[in-house]
Amino acid sequence: MADLKVGKIIHYYDKIGVAVLELNEDLAVGDTIRISGHGNEFTQKVESIQVEHEAINEAKGGQTVGLKVVQEVREGDEVYKVNP
Repeated sequence: MADLKVGKIIHYYDKIGVAVLELNEDLAVGDTIRISGHGNEFTQKVESIQVEHEAINEAKGGQTVGLKVVQEVREGDEVYKVNP
């Protein structure tokens, strides 16, 4: 089964390792995601999602969320849910 594109990175805070993600599909803590773009690609588990500095367990398509990432990302990188 193909990975489901859930959104794209619209900003990255390098000092705290947090990406701002614009979602077009639902995403939940515990999901495994793959971030791909600019010649870089990695997979990680979603450990926390925040909206307006408040931790949430699940975000809906259409929301913009903060996501802790394990590697540097760039604006425009695409985010996929692995084996949804």
